[in-house]
Amino acid sequence: MSARPYDRPYDHRSRRPPTVRPAGPGDASDICALLNAVDILEIGRPETDLAAVEADLHHPDIDLAKDSWLAFEAGRLVAWAQVWADSGPGRVDADHYVLPGHRRAAVRLLELAETRARELAAGAPGAVLRIQLNTQPVLDHDVLPGRGYRPVRRHHVMTRSLSPAADPPPAPPQGLLLRDCAADEADRRRAHALVEETFAAHFGHVDRPYEAWLDHQGARGLDWSLVWIASLPGSGDAAVLLTRDDRTGMAWLSHLGVRADLRGRGIGGFLLRHAFAAYAARGRDTVGLGVDTRNETGALALYEAHGMRRHYAVDTWELSLHSRG
Repeated sequence: MSARPYDRPYDHRSRRPPTVRPAGPGDASDICALLNAVDILEIGRPETDLAAVEADLHHPDIDLAKDSWLAFEAGRLVAWAQVWADSGPGRVDADHYVLPGHRRAAVRLLELAETRARELAAGAPGAVLRIQLNTQPVLDHDVLPGRGYRPVRRHHVMTRSLSPAADPPPAPPQGLLLRDCAADEADRRRAHALVEETFAAHFGHVDRPYEAWLDHQGARGLDWSLVWIASLPGSGDAAVLLTRDDRTGMAWLSHLGVRADLRGRGIGGFLLRHAFAAYAARGRDTVGLGVDTRNETGALALYEAHGMRRHYAVDTWELSLHSRG
């Protein structure tokens, strides 16, 4: 399939319904181009990597023939959606991207995603479908509310510039020891256990056993030398920092968690500065992370205090699968 380049003018006035088919692994490049076109419109620059799209299309819990859809108008890819249900009974998640001016394609893929979500939820009590969208999306603003969705949470994607001069290695709190997880499988399992413990109360967190967690995180390809555990004498392992260096645009801090009984001792701030220094030394000039704006641990204030600023914001929209839009 060869999609029309996204920087060409396009006439949206055609009244023909979109052509829809399932996605396949061979569509990754065209989907990536679509997502980057949406990125440019919503956040000002392309930030979707082809490897991330390929990983989505190989998600172990997605049957592409049933769970994914591409919409075309006049032979041009204008929308993509997929659903998956790996978060426990009653919760289905979806991705949904559409170019502006293609409302019919957007609605058609929502209809297909909702129908499939109801099948995947299989009548579980309280079943919901969740979609995350930029707070200033290219999708028409009335589409989701008109179908019964409601916003339930907001996350900020925050970034910070890095440099070796501005980000030297920090001094640790007294007694704190830091080790990475490169050599020891037991440490990798311990990192997983700390993530599960420290994120247990976070919105949307799903408790997963180790092997399922690896698959969900794409962690089998993780550089474990960039995952650290902090420990304190007499307290044992106190915190975990899981980071990734597999994005084109920036380094990424995916999890920073401190045990509840050890918060307020400067451990989180130290780990944040440690990550800044580590990635500055690797030649990265930007680091990013996502944070729930209603996080009760004070994470948003911590990140702001260390120079991180909002890059863009994302709303989680939720649809009860026991209602029909």
